[in-house]
Amino acid sequence: MEKFSCIIVEDEPLAAEILEDYIKQIPFLEIKGICADALYALETVQRLKPDVIFLDIHLPKLNGLDFLKTLKNPPQVIITTAYRDYALDGYELNVVDYLLKPVNFNRFIAAVNKLKGEKKHNASHRGNDVNTIEKSHLFININKKKVKVYHDEILYIESKKEYINIVTSDKAYLTKFQLSDIETQLDKRSFMRIHRSFIVSVEKIKAFNSSELEINGQTIPIGRSYKELVMNILEKNT
Repeated sequence: MEKFSCIIVEDEPLAAEILEDYIKQIPFLEIKGICADALYALETVQRLKPDVIFLDIHLPKLNGLDFLKTLKNPPQVIITTAYRDYALDGYELNVVDYLLKPVNFNRFIAAVNKLKGEKKHNASHRGNDVNTIEKSHLFININKKKVKVYHDEILYIESKKEYINIVTSDKAYLTKFQLSDIETQLDKRSFMRIHRSFIVSVEKIKAFNSSELEINGQTIPIGRSYKELVMNILEKNT
């Protein structure tokens, strides 16, 4: 099994120890180093060229987000922080996920599973190198079967009490699941919670205003408590 090489950039020893323990429990992850500040991390990234950085924000000498901005070709990044205030900044910097401390193991697993769809594997076929990418997907329970739904086919997801309705361009899948649980399995760069009952694919949005947006001819409301974040993200994408 090919592994993702990882480094942790974290100045709190206990938090770094917890992340290291989590990484060691995941078969496709491999810890390569721990950095207590961003300046040391700069040298470590250049030397080790990791696939993934677990990055704290409040670091001595150099802020974690400022550190990330200095990297010309950054690896995949998962933010680990005690502060919610930087979620929009993380989105703009294309981080894989944004984990709030204390990070529980289930939430950690959901975050690192998003790495699988982005890892480039080199394969040799008849002497030629071929780059392949495992397409991101979900498996959901439909009529006692596990059905694969690819992330890039999803238009939006609607909560229906204890069920969710996953809508694609040609089909809808109703399955027993909580919207908050499915949210943790989606890439935050591609999907956005806009209402307590709706998650949408950002690239599938065709039109929007301050109270609603349109996807595939369907009008979806923007929740009052989500409005500021949603509008900030959509305005920056236009």
